[in-house]
Order: sequence, then C-alpha cells, then structure tokens
Amino acid sequence: MQPASAAVLTLLSVFFGLGCLSAHRSKPDQNDRNAQSDEAGEKKKNQPHIVFILIDDQGFNDIGYHNPTLKTPTLDKLAAEGVKLENYYVQPICTPSRSQLLTGRYQIHTGLQHSIIRPSQPSCLPSHMDTLPERLREAGYATHMIGKWHLGFYRKACLPTRKGFDSFFGSLTGSVDYYSYGSCDGPGLCGYDLHENEGVAWGQEGKYSTTLFTQRARKILESHDPTERPLFLLLSLQAVHTPLQTPKSYIYPYRDMVNVARRKFAAMVSTVDEAVRNVTYALRKYGYYRNSVIVYSTDNGAQPFTGGSNWPLRGRKGTYWEGGVRGVAFVHSPLLRRRRRVSTALLHITDWFPTLVGLAGGNISRSHGLDGFDVWPAISEGKDSPRQEILHNIDPLHKPAQTMSWEANRQRAAGNKPEGPAFKKPKKKKAPRLQPQQKSEFKLKTSKKSKPKLKSKPPPKLKVNPLQKSKLKPKLKTRNFPQSQKLTHYKPFLMSSGAPSASGTKSLKPQVQQRAKSKSRRTTSQKQNLSRSRPPQPKSKRQLKLLLKSKSRQTFSKYQNTSQSGTLLPRTHHTPQFRLQLFQPVWDTSVQAAIRVGDWKLLTGDPGHGDWVPQQVLSTFPGSWWNLERSVASFHKPSTHRNVWLFNITADPCERRDLSDQRPDVVQQLLARLAYYNQTAVPVYFPPDDPRANPSQHDGAWVPWVDEEEDEEGKYQGVYKKGRNSRKKKKKKKCRVCKLQTFFLKLNTRMMSNRI
Repeated sequence: MQPASAAVLTLLSVFFGLGCLSAHRSKPDQNDRNAQSDEAGEKKKNQPHIVFILIDDQGFNDIGYHNPTLKTPTLDKLAAEGVKLENYYVQPICTPSRSQLLTGRYQIHTGLQHSIIRPSQPSCLPSHMDTLPERLREAGYATHMIGKWHLGFYRKACLPTRKGFDSFFGSLTGSVDYYSYGSCDGPGLCGYDLHENEGVAWGQEGKYSTTLFTQRARKILESHDPTERPLFLLLSLQAVHTPLQTPKSYIYPYRDMVNVARRKFAAMVSTVDEAVRNVTYALRKYGYYRNSVIVYSTDNGAQPFTGGSNWPLRGRKGTYWEGGVRGVAFVHSPLLRRRRRVSTALLHITDWFPTLVGLAGGNISRSHGLDGFDVWPAISEGKDSPRQEILHNIDPLHKPAQTMSWEANRQRAAGNKPEGPAFKKPKKKKAPRLQPQQKSEFKLKTSKKSKPKLKSKPPPKLKVNPLQKSKLKPKLKTRNFPQSQKLTHYKPFLMSSGAPSASGTKSLKPQVQQRAKSKSRRTTSQKQNLSRSRPPQPKSKRQLKLLLKSKSRQTFSKYQNTSQSGTLLPRTHHTPQFRLQLFQPVWDTSVQAAIRVGDWKLLTGDPGHGDWVPQQVLSTFPGSWWNLERSVASFHKPSTHRNVWLFNITADPCERRDLSDQRPDVVQQLLARLAYYNQTAVPVYFPPDDPRANPSQHDGAWVPWVDEEEDEEGKYQGVYKKGRNSRKKKKKKKCRVCKLQTFFLKLNTRMMSNRI
C-alpha cells in the first residue's frame, strides 16, 4: 500500500505543479488585457463631456455681469465661478462665425469671405474640409447638435448629420419664427424650417423654440450614459436673433424699459438664461457635471436697431469695429485649474477647434491648415495665449467704387490739398452687392461673352522705382507659403511677399537712440514716402542732411511725448530693404479688411456703421429685418471719407482715437500683413440664388434641392454678381413687334385719357 500511496502522491504533485505553471503562464495575458482595459477606461475618464452653448446676436452689453439691468443670474454665476473671456473675438455675422467654429480656419480659407449663406444659395461648407464634430467622433465622442445651423443645405452632403453630428434637431436657415418656424428669404419666399436629422419635423408649431431646443437637450442628456462614452453637445440657440418674440411672462420684469425693442430683447436674454440653467441642472442630475466643460459664446455683436447693445464699444453687428467682433464668452468647468478670474488673453473663435480636440485627446495633426491655436493652457492655467494676431476678414467683393487714398486723406486732415485727382463721391447703385471697379490686385473680371463668372486674379508684381542717389536696389520677389504651416514660423518681411511674424510682438517702449538714425531716413517727408502719385523730388546733399537731422529730432520728441503705448511688429534686420519698401504701396486700402496684431488693429475699406450707440436710444429701425444682414450701405453716411484706421485696442478699446496719421510705420507693417494673408486666400464662392430652392416646390419647407450627382460647385467658379448683363440679355429677347405694340398701346392710352 505504501508504494501505491506514494505513486498517487507523486501524480497529484505533478498535476498541481502543471496547473500552477499554466496559471502562471495565463497571468501575463490577463494582466495585459486588464492593462488595456484600464488604459481605455482612464482615457474615457480623462475625456471630458463638452457642452458648447452658442448664442445668436448677443452683444457685449447684453449680459448681467456687463450690464446689471439685464437679469441673468445663471450666466453671471457660471461666469463668476469659471473664467470670463474679456479679449475674445468672433466674426461680425452668423455664417462666418459658425464656419470658423466648426473648421478652425479663417473664412478666407473656406471661400465664405462675403456675406452669409442665404436659403436660396447653393453654397455650404467645403466638402474636402474636416470639421470639429468629425474629429471628436474619431476620438470616441457621441456628437449631437441642436438649434441653428446656417451653413448651407442645398444638398444632403451639407447637412449637419453629414458633417460629423450623430443627430440634429433645429433649423437650417438663418432666421426662423420662434413659434411657427417659418423662414423667409425676402418677401414672398417663405417656408417651414424645423428639421430632425435629415427630415422635416412637422407638427411643432406653437412651441417656443428656445424651450423646445432646451427640452431636446435634456432628453439627450437623459438618454446618454456618461460613463460609457463622452458627449459633445452643440446647443446653438436661435435667441436672441430677430424676430423679437418671447412669452409675456419674461417681458414683465422689464416693464420699466421705455424702449419696446430693448424690452423684448432683454426678455429673450432671460429665456436664454433659463435655458442654460435647465441644461446645467441636467448635467448635474445625470452625472456629467464633474467631468464636463461648458463653453458659452456669442456668434457676433448685437444689432442696436433690434434692441441689442454693444455699449461702450463702437459699431454693431455686420461691422468690423469692436462692437461687431468682440464677443461675450466664458468657460465654466470643474476641470479648470485657476477659476474665478478674468482672462485677457487674445482668443478667437477658430481656437475652439484645436482646443477642444486636444482636450478630448484627438489628433490635430490630421487637420491641415488650421488657423486656430490650442488655448486651453491660457484658459485653464492663466498662461500667455499663443495667439498674437487675428485676421478678421478680407472681403474683395465689399469694395466701394471710388475712395480717397490714404495719403490724400492725411493731407486733407493736415489742411493741404491732396495731390492728383479730386475725390468723387461714389454713385448710388441699386444692386446691394458691390463689384470692385478699381484696378488692383483684387479685381475680379467677368467675361462679356459668357455668363457672369468671376475668377480671382493673381496679384501683379510690384514695380520698384529706384531712389535717386541710392546704390541699393534690392529685388522684390513673391513668396508663396503653404497653408499647413503655422504663421509663427514666418519671418518679418514687408510688401506683398510676407509680413512680420505673429509670434513675438514686442513692446512699443522705443529705443530711440538705436532707431533715431533709421527713423530719420524713413520720416524725411510723408509726401515722398507714402504718396502714390509722384516720385520724390531731388534735393541737394546739404539740404538732405539738414532735413534728416531735423526729422530725427522730431521723431525723438514724438516717441518721448507719446501717451499711447502698444506692441509693434518686429523689425527686419535688412534695414536698406525695409526703407525702400516703405516707399511702395503694399495694399489696396479700398478693399474691406481688418486685422489685429498685438495691441494694434487696422481697418481698411468700408468697415461699416461706426457710431457709438447707447442702449435704449433707437426705438425703431428702418427697413425690413432681413436686410440687416445684407452687405448694403450703412444708413448713416460717414462724415469724412477715410479708408484706413489704426487703433491701439489695449489703450483705446472703444476706438475713439485714430492713430493712422501718427503711426504710418505701424500702418505699413499691418498692410503688409494683410497682403500676406491675401496670398493664402481662396476665391470667394458666392453663387446666385437658385429658383429650385423655392419652398413651394417642396411641400412648403426648406429642404435640399440639388441631387448628389449634380456638380453645383463646379457650375459657378469664383463669385457671382447680379449685373447689367442679365438685364441686357432679357431686353434682347424682346422682339421689335412687341416694342411697337407696347408703344401704340401707351399712345392709345394717352389719347383716350386726353379725350376723357
């Protein structure tokens, strides 16, 4: 028995030994799987839920912490506990802001430089360009959009569900009735506009849109599991855009306001405050809040004609003054490292694309040509913003027929008569869309034989007039930079081939002793340096030396006595080339454009209505509400005809002191920066209205009307303008007999009326 028992024990020991070995071998595989699952779980935990609340037409003075007369307790509390963005910029109208939010690129790089996308226009976001929800979806997010789209819908490929959103509930056009959801593209062209995913959401009439959109947002938050998948929710409310409609219960707290439009507008702001309160309550209730980031932003400045207020800023919606582009915004999140503060870091709406994708752990390297920066360290930790400049826009279509040159304007301000032809007031035109008529590098030609198609013309080479008694004759070459590179990599270079760098703007505390010599040569004569009509007159060496000494002393005293401090673009080390370039025009200042570099802001062309409008001053507004977003001439003509403005925004945020005459050197550098950006711009895409978009042909609703197989984008190359060619063609179709018939009919009518 003993040998048998010993054999059994040995077998059992061998069996358990093999089991232990197999168990040890299986442990690494299990550990790897557990490690992978832990990493995935940690990634999901690190990915915050993102709720982006976009408000329509809320001005700088239309929130409680800027204006106590407006009752916004929820917004005030969220902003006070988070980070207020007080140096935040958007675009002046709806479509450009929304396109730059979703693409992270300036509108000069998307072809949407001019105006908005109207309901009847076959236009939308470029099909080849990636969007913010697409990148977040790749990072594992569930993406949902509620509210206003306004980025084109002429084909199904333009719809939100084809641009990265898992679901969509809202309106596709720019302005919708808050109860009936009717949208009009002018008198007599109206249709129903409320959609769910890719179909029409009938049967919602009578429900207030802000309340309806908030209910849908709460429904999404309730049905989604926050522990399983991160969420991105874009709540793009229609409020506080016209028409001014709100439930009566919200108007009662503002019954003391005399201005009726302002009273209704304030009530609509209160509806927004309540909507945000309901959304934040749902975030806390369903377990999102502790790992969430709430971004609140307006899309453009307010419209004073409809009750909004940008006071004390200058301008209004649709303009490039601060009132049109400086937006209300704040970030509220438990994930912020430094909360309860005000941020003055320079931010732009294009920065949300790389910021939110980076915060979600996505891959930004796949998005080429981004104009935005990752500004989360500046928001969360209070670090310096990587952004040093903002291109507000370059719109070559919005260009007056004839304007006064900058030099002529400066001479008139100094009391001298401008050289060259006298200024002529531009004639009034019935067509609201203006076409450039001056010869410049932005001129868009139309062929006479074919249909009006406009193609962008490459900028011509600048001719350098040799300076008399100067041995330096550098050649000016045009540089073409790839859009994928960051702007901070470019070195300073004036003229159309480049511009000063965006990365390191220096303080304007001048080192006068080092720059007096170079400045003396640049300031010999303003008429010689900046005049475009004639070359500098020859002078003797003795007179030239005396003039240089006197000018250098003037420049020295000028910098000592200046009270406006700001940042100046870095100087290039090639001083002879720099001096030569200041003699040459670098930009057609009649083109509508605006740029911000450091503390300096430059505007050219027609920036728009530039008055300072205190609240409750305008009780009524002229014209129909849909004309307020058109690119029409302003209701008030400017008192002086200027086409260049320069402001130090840090020292003068209300833009009351124009420094373009005092600082021509800064003007020249910013003009060169505009010339650089213009080289990277794509042609403007602004097609004509398509009659097939009429809602009467689609059961009374605004829906996509172009088939996917039809190449609508290739049909209109460049831009379109309603000109006289179409009228002439219509007249040619009329026969001579028809003209005779109408002539005799009128004659007979006159004879009968005379007899009577």
